[in-house]
Amino acid sequence: MAPLPQFAADTALVLRMYRAMTLVRVFDAKAVNLQRTGQLGTYPSSLGHEAAHVGVGAAMRPEDVLAPVYREFGTQLWRGVTMTEILTYWGGDERGSDFAVPRQDFAWCVPIATQTLHAAGAAMAFKVLKQPRCALAYIGDGGTSEGAFYEALNLAGARDLPVVFVIINNGWAISVPVAAQTAAQTLAQKAVAAGIPGVQVDGNDVFAVREVVGEALEAARRGAGPSLIEALTYRLSDHTTADDASRYRSGQEVKDAWALEPLIRIRDFLINAGLWDGAKEQALLDECTLKVDAAVTEYLGKAKPSSDAMFEHLFAALPARLHEQRLIARKYASKPSGH
Repeated sequence: MAPLPQFAADTALVLRMYRAMTLVRVFDAKAVNLQRTGQLGTYPSSLGHEAAHVGVGAAMRPEDVLAPVYREFGTQLWRGVTMTEILTYWGGDERGSDFAVPRQDFAWCVPIATQTLHAAGAAMAFKVLKQPRCALAYIGDGGTSEGAFYEALNLAGARDLPVVFVIINNGWAISVPVAAQTAAQTLAQKAVAAGIPGVQVDGNDVFAVREVVGEALEAARRGAGPSLIEALTYRLSDHTTADDASRYRSGQEVKDAWALEPLIRIRDFLINAGLWDGAKEQALLDECTLKVDAAVTEYLGKAKPSSDAMFEHLFAALPARLHEQRLIARKYASKPSGH
């Protein structure tokens, strides 16, 4: 068994990571409930990904740039995105993408794999400007079948860019299993064609993720080039609230995954170290619930944007056809709900 990484001796950091993982889980459950009650749009749960997301967040520096997919809420919360901003976006309001804190992080990316190109472009800018910064892009296992992923990897390798690509291999690209995506034995080995390092890590172990991603970022920062990291985890939820995962995977598979879910391991570590107990756990859950409820109250209290907002910032002078569409949108927006 490998020794624990040096940062594991930092009690404050370890507790912060566990608290962050717990908060994102409590938030995630609330967000799903909001969607089920018609108070949020389609929502992509992050249940089961907490270690991978928080481990990555803890490894990044504030000046680095994140290019997420659409469910990396643990990383975003760690970097300063607020729960209210997340709810605002998934409630259908683009103002949620206007992050107050990580101003240069990219917004959520629903098109598959294009965010990897964004990260490579940002990394190229850092290299040209000689800035000691890194870009980090997330991608799912299914996304590694997209051409944009290979293009980004190739560019990063050819130009020796300070970028790290993190594959969240949760076993399923919606309903398509990894075995149907590729004949490759691992997704990490896709780095070979780009001439860059590739490594596979236990994505349910927050220590392992923090260590491996931290090493990759520091290597990129000192000019050693890009890396590809495959984090093995499991999507404990449906793909989104518009999905029914029971149609394509067995209940036993999900039950087995719950036995390995990421909060168990770090909680046991804290308990064995004498740093945690049942009372502290309940106090944390209560604290997280209060924080989430406050964010929900703020989100629900926000004034909804005018339908005009979707037509703004597109053209210096709005074309005639969009003038017409704006009038139609105003007409429907003025009607009472249910009509």
